[in-house]
Amino acid sequence: MNHLSVENLSKSYNEKELFSGITFGINQGQKVALVGHNGCGKSTLLRIITGHETSDSGQVVFANDLRVAYLHQNPQFREGDTVKEAVFDRQNPLLALVSDYEYYLHKSETDPAAAEKLQELLPAMEEQNAWDYESQVTQILGKLGVYDLEQRVDKMSGGQKKRVAMAKTLIEKPDFLILDEPTNHLDLETIEWLEDYLAKAQLTLLMVTHDRYFLERVTNEIIEIDGGKLYKYKGNYSYFLEKKAEREQMQATEVDKARNLMKKELEWVRRQPKARGTKAKYRMDAFEDIKDKASQKLGRSQMELDVKTSRVGGKILEVKKISKSYGNKTLFKDFSYTFKKGDRIGVVGKNGMGKSTFLNILTGAIPPDSGEVDKGTTIVFGYYSQEEAVFNPEHRVIDVVKEVAEVVQTGSGKELTASQLLNYFQFPPAVQYTPVKKLSGGERRRLQLLRVLIKSPNFLILDEPTNDLDITTLNILEEYLESFGGSLIIVSHDRYFMDRLVDHLFVLEGNETIRDFPGNYTDYRETIAEEAAEEKEKEQAAQTKKEQPAPKPAPTKTEKRKLTFKEQKEFEQLEKEIASLDQKRKKLIEQLNSGSGNHEELTTLSKEIEEIGEQIDEKEMRWLELSEFVE
Repeated sequence: MNHLSVENLSKSYNEKELFSGITFGINQGQKVALVGHNGCGKSTLLRIITGHETSDSGQVVFANDLRVAYLHQNPQFREGDTVKEAVFDRQNPLLALVSDYEYYLHKSETDPAAAEKLQELLPAMEEQNAWDYESQVTQILGKLGVYDLEQRVDKMSGGQKKRVAMAKTLIEKPDFLILDEPTNHLDLETIEWLEDYLAKAQLTLLMVTHDRYFLERVTNEIIEIDGGKLYKYKGNYSYFLEKKAEREQMQATEVDKARNLMKKELEWVRRQPKARGTKAKYRMDAFEDIKDKASQKLGRSQMELDVKTSRVGGKILEVKKISKSYGNKTLFKDFSYTFKKGDRIGVVGKNGMGKSTFLNILTGAIPPDSGEVDKGTTIVFGYYSQEEAVFNPEHRVIDVVKEVAEVVQTGSGKELTASQLLNYFQFPPAVQYTPVKKLSGGERRRLQLLRVLIKSPNFLILDEPTNDLDITTLNILEEYLESFGGSLIIVSHDRYFMDRLVDHLFVLEGNETIRDFPGNYTDYRETIAEEAAEEKEKEQAAQTKKEQPAPKPAPTKTEKRKLTFKEQKEFEQLEKEIASLDQKRKKLIEQLNSGSGNHEELTTLSKEIEEIGEQIDEKEMRWLELSEFVE
């Protein structure tokens, strides 16, 4: 069943055309990701599909009676709304009932009136069979860290608002879910839960994301916007990479052929007399078609990050017993570490554990409560902050770069002008002279990254560098960071990015300590899973031991039981059988030692002696058991 049809959609902003005449459909159960470089129009397309923006032409049609939910990249709420008001739709009777139940359940521990109200709601919960739904709502709120339903949303941070918006979107249980960068501002544990939830959910999904693990595990189709056109790939991220490479190779071959043919056609056009009005029209039309194909740009200009790194002395950075608290909450205590040249460290932990605070202490932006941070004299920090840099919206892109440096030296000694460097960073000349206010969110973040790198740092600190950057930029940034000669600290929710670049972690686990873990993020998650499994086994073993009845005490001498009549007869018979077998074995041994008989006979004798010995051992063991009870 078709859930969404998009037909001949076009959109331009002033002189910039985002896409033209695009058409696609999404069927029930499909999980589709929309990818493309920053500024190509992905978020704009989602806003048009959801009715938050109009297109220049074309139409969007959803199937009738379809419940559609949309998670905006930067969700907005009504001023003064509490979490309860923002998350629960009061027009849905079942959801309203569950909302009241959750609210009074939360307050019933301290408010007797709320406890009474809770009791009044129980019959309605039973009558409407709302318990399964309530369980799902509780799980979603818990996994997303949404607990205080009375907190005002407009007082929350951007990350907390994103969690509230995500909770609202999932609780609505839509048929068709549209997500714009769902993993931004979520911690790694929450992202893994969301990934698992969406992979198993029975719904239709359209999302924009740059999380490559998400693309690999959740999606079954990828739609790419490239050069204003759509390209569809029926498969996950691995399939997309393979088929995209094939498409670009085929396109390059076609363009090369078109350029060669264009040369010949151009010669033909030039040979014709200018006054002649009877030039073959079909040749002229073909020439224009060839000209269009031959002038195609293949791919994006590649971002070649080769910025010179400042010289590093013997001393890098030493952290001595630093501690930091806010109010009654201690983030970390007495942490020490001596940074070495080439360190590649990832910092992970749930939101609110103090990751950004830790980075700010390292750079000297905020002081620790106790302890010391001793920086080497040659260290030049390059700090890419999680907060988006504030640029003058009227300044041109090239002016923003020139504020830092007009000429930059690369690692190979080559000098690049600000314009050349911008071109490497996928800002072509036409964009360099446009105001910053016309850039997309991803383009502004890329510009912010460029300003950090052109300062030639030898100690890079990147706080959520993957937010809003497209996959192409991420790949090239990763290649640069792999060859970066200085020290590197990364905070990122992008597991692929972390796995590729770091070799050990600082883990803020929420117990006032920072754990220094040797390995990347996947290694850490596997270790955590193993530790959890071992802990569970210990708990189960302890529980089993607790539930088992105490063993009966062994009979004392005064309680020594007697052999039964049957056991007494068996005991007497064993004595006779053991004596008989022992006599038989002695005779066989004498016969074997005599040396008479051929090789086969001697082998048979040896085997028989061994079998009798085993029988004697077995019967002696039974005789010993029974002898314990002989008076």
